Amino acid sequence: MLWMVASGLCFVGVYIGVKFVGTRLPAAESAFLRYALGLIFVVPVLPAMWREGMDRKALRLFAGRGVIHTIAVTLWFFAMARLSVAEVAAMGYMTPVFVTVAAVILLGERLALRRAIAIGVAVIGVLIILRPGLREVELAHLAMLGTSVCFGLSYVAVKQLTHVHSPAMIVGMLSVTVTIGLFPLAMVDWVQPTLIEIGWLFWVAAAATAGHFSMTYAFKHAPITVTQPVTFLQLIWSVLVGALLFGEAVDVFVLLGGFTIVAAVIYITFREAQLKRQSAA
Repeated sequence: MLWMVASGLCFVGVYIGVKFVGTRLPAAESAFLRYALGLIFVVPVLPAMWREGMDRKALRLFAGRGVIHTIAVTLWFFAMARLSVAEVAAMGYMTPVFVTVAAVILLGERLALRRAIAIGVAVIGVLIILRPGLREVELAHLAMLGTSVCFGLSYVAVKQLTHVHSPAMIVGMLSVTVTIGLFPLAMVDWVQPTLIEIGWLFWVAAAATAGHFSMTYAFKHAPITVTQPVTFLQLIWSVLVGALLFGEAVDVFVLLGGFTIVAAVIYITFREAQLKRQSAA
């Protein structure tokens, strides 16, 4: 649980870095610089990746995931620079829901009634946050929804890759393919970054790497049913960071919608674990 708490703090650090970078740099360029700078953390595992190797099927899956993730991070940087930290954190909780939907559609997994109801509850949470008809739904909100969909598809690809490849290979190939995918998008509208912006984007790369590292350790040492509820704290920290560092108003609807989504995700998580135990028995 402490590893999961550390992971949540690292990801809040990512939010802080992107907010300080702001909107001067195009979203694709900010994302490219973050991944390019983050390649320094991949260098130590390159020899192991080379020895592990891959077949053509895995190469196609890695490439496809790279394309989807490239779209996801571009949309995420666009949304993060324009929405409140709390909104991004709350809507980001939809990713596990889209993973469940994608697994049903693409992998043929069974969608039980209770899982379908939980998905419906998560959608209600999104509607509480967006409040269509009561306020203007911005392009950044739609970008954040697109981010969650793309991340969901990306994680379904991970589920397939974990059967044949190590975590080091999966994380390393993600960094390489997304950097390559973002390069042409960044070059379309390149703006010369300042040293301060580069410094903040390096901070983002380091915080994201540390966050994934901590999350991996959490999953290694405890069941996901233990670690998943801790993600509640990330929304609280996001609200505090937004209010204290960026002067963002605390939106009760964002909190309510976020907790509604998280409750649905936790239910799905516990239900998945229960079904796995029954299957093993």
